[in-house]
Amino acid sequence: MWRITPGQRLRFRQFDDEFVLYNDLSGDTHLLGDSAMHILSELQRVPADGAALTASLAAALECPHDPAIADEAAALLATLAGYFLIAEDPC
Repeated sequence: MWRITPGQRLRFRQFDDEFVLYNDLSGDTHLLGDSAMHILSELQRVPADGAALTASLAAALECPHDPAIADEAAALLATLAGYFLIAEDPC
């Protein structure tokens, strides 16, 4: 299960199809696209596993749920975790 990092508040501004997001825990600023913000928005509502996030992303992009979407979702999760915006619960 993925979740927003505890204590993290998502502060962002949108410019067209890009988002500037401030990580208030690390002090870093990140430039993110629609897909990454979709995943963060979903996780802000409720923790979810990779399959649920992939299905949600496919629906948001109006694309079939295929391996390319699953690969994109997995890459986004890894990137967001690398930015310390999200964390994976071991349980």
